[in-house]
Amino acid sequence: MRRLSLALGLLAACAATGASAETVNLTGTYRCIQMCRNGMLDAPAFVTQNGDAVNLTTETGESYRAWPDWSAPYSRIWIDARDEGAVYSPDGMRIQFDDGRVWQRDIGPPPRVAFRRAPVVYSR
Repeated sequence: MRRLSLALGLLAACAATGASAETVNLTGTYRCIQMCRNGMLDAPAFVTQNGDAVNLTTETGESYRAWPDWSAPYSRIWIDARDEGAVYSPDGMRIQFDDGRVWQRDIGPPPRVAFRRAPVVYSR
């Protein structure tokens, strides 16, 4: 009985790990870096993900809904209104659309580093 429960626990842990590795949160600000519409290179684009529903606001301000494309063997979303799909990187840092546009996640500028001099201690 103990071996059976141990085996079931291991099986459940493996299944949970595999499922969680397939999902990535795409929510964030992106920058259009290639094939941008209307010459909007480096313009911001926004993605909001809520479960399986993904809302996209393009670099030109158009809004679309997208869903995971479960029929694809890799990380892909489908935008029904545009009859277009997009592939996203496993870490969610890049989205490449079927029309050639590429969005790169905007992580912002690096944090500012403050340099301080070490205090000088005089001994007598």
